[in-house]
Amino acid sequence: MSKIISFLLVLFCFSISNAQNSDIDLLKKINLNRNTNLESAMIGITNSAMPVSVGTPVIIYAVGLIEKDSTTKKKAIFMGESLAASVFISVALKSITKRDRPYVTYPEIENVTDESSTSFPSAHTSSAFAAATSLSMAYPKWYVIAPSFIWAGTVGYSRMYLGVHYPTDVLAGALVGSGSAFLCYKLNKWINKKRKPHQKKLWE
Repeated sequence: MSKIISFLLVLFCFSISNAQNSDIDLLKKINLNRNTNLESAMIGITNSAMPVSVGTPVIIYAVGLIEKDSTTKKKAIFMGESLAASVFISVALKSITKRDRPYVTYPEIENVTDESSTSFPSAHTSSAFAAATSLSMAYPKWYVIAPSFIWAGTVGYSRMYLGVHYPTDVLAGALVGSGSAFLCYKLNKWINKKRKPHQKKLWE
């Protein structure tokens, strides 16, 4: 039994090592082979994550107030809840994992910007995907879904391009953001079921 456990531990460590190697190898391909002419654009995209994520529900809520449309206001609140949940989970994971930024561990990584927080997960990416997913759920039209996720995906790519996140940081951020939106949707749906029959649907 002890030999089996030892073998499994070695296999686990080997798998983790290979995963880490793949992680940094992919980052190097993206970061070190980047088109430097796009740096300003990538900085702009990465900096758009929070303004767009916060601004979108605020604008939608304002429209709901102006038009006195309770459905629109509920959609905006749902988006705000999704963003808040993604930020909370991201901050919690960062404090637990305390993963160094890739340019700290690997000096050859060329970081275009400096970051003060830890690396895992990417909070920019989680916020962008929370916004994209919740907006797409609130307004399930292709002309909303496509640009929303293209923007969120580009935010994630920009974090690797700028050398401040590993691919796994970005992937985890995307999962946290989208997961937060789905979690808030399910929670709202469950709460609405406890209300009167005419209030059961999320957007009513």
